[in-house]
Amino acid sequence: MKSNAIVRRTVLLSSITCFIAVSFCFSALAQNVGGDIGGGIFRPKNPETKRSTNKIPRPATKPSRTAPKRNANAELETRIEDLLDKGNDARDAKKYDDARAAYAEVLKLKAGDARAAYGLGNVFTDQRLWEDAEKNYRDAANWGPTNVDALVALSVVLVQPLAGANNAKRFADAESFAQLAVKMDPKNAVAWDRLGVALQSRGQFNADTEHAYRRAVELDPQFAAGYAHLARVLRKMGRGEEAAPLYDQAITLAKDPATLVLIADSLQSEQQWEKSEVVLRKALELDARSPSILYLLGRALNVLKRYQEAEGYLRSAIELSPQAFQPYTLLGQACLAQGHFEDAEKTYNSAVDVASAGERKQLVGAFGFEGVGDGYLKAKRKSDAMRVYQRALELDPGNPQLVKKISQTH
Repeated sequence: MKSNAIVRRTVLLSSITCFIAVSFCFSALAQNVGGDIGGGIFRPKNPETKRSTNKIPRPATKPSRTAPKRNANAELETRIEDLLDKGNDARDAKKYDDARAAYAEVLKLKAGDARAAYGLGNVFTDQRLWEDAEKNYRDAANWGPTNVDALVALSVVLVQPLAGANNAKRFADAESFAQLAVKMDPKNAVAWDRLGVALQSRGQFNADTEHAYRRAVELDPQFAAGYAHLARVLRKMGRGEEAAPLYDQAITLAKDPATLVLIADSLQSEQQWEKSEVVLRKALELDARSPSILYLLGRALNVLKRYQEAEGYLRSAIELSPQAFQPYTLLGQACLAQGHFEDAEKTYNSAVDVASAGERKQLVGAFGFEGVGDGYLKAKRKSDAMRVYQRALELDPGNPQLVKKISQTH
């Protein structure tokens, strides 16, 4: 299995706006974005099957009077292979519900199947449902301890910060899994790259991180995302002149949308919003239905104050991945920035439905329900403002600022 192939198909926290009256300024946010540390959006390859590897013939299904048990086992394995192929095909077509159902059916037929768990993790990763992805990748790593792809994928999702989680522990685990992947496959460029990302997630912008990234591009000189990650750490180390041509090299080498997404996300982490838009437009031409591309493009356009454009892309991202929290928050902010208070309120209410307990408080402040209430109040719609302030207080009981505004609005 060539794990380097992950990058060939590889494929955020929301932008924060600055509320002034009914207008927004995204320049403040641009200093503190990036739910992904080091380009964690990736598209891992599908679990291999007999059809995809083409190495092992399908078991015979012709009835045999002499070996019924053997035939039953062969039929079961054939069924499992067919379901894995079905899941892979559905995932490639972005029919995520169908893909999840196929992989889940495998686990009903054969508990502990590492490929099915890995496939489920891939689907959740595509939709940026990090906690679900982590659970399934952990199962895949436990059930298939020699699967380097699963270890790499697990390292990727663990660098995604989660509200209310022990992220320091998650980042440390990400480094451990990446180290294990490198130990098991020292010539795996992707594993070295993810080791660099894991070190970076822990705030280590140093020679060890640089070495991991350099090792990745030495092993695979065509590794576009590796050059982007190396450029980022060099910039953080105050070596911007070395970084600039590496970003350009990464963009030149990138041929698939997932790698372009990785590069764009890294550019956004460096506040290079205009440049990231160019990369994302290129990616969009190759894949117009990628939730990650649509989300990141919406995020960039929000920061660039092109809210109406951002709104369209964010709505498309939500349509493709309705359980992902971050697109709702950015869509709500885009609506709020345009003075579309009813749409913003509706969007934030939808966000509550998919948010974790920790994420719900992100919907409370000036860039959430409170901001909607302020907009209603400025438009002299006191009853609407009261309703929204009360909604915010439900999510953050005892919030003194909300209590004060409710008292003043009565």
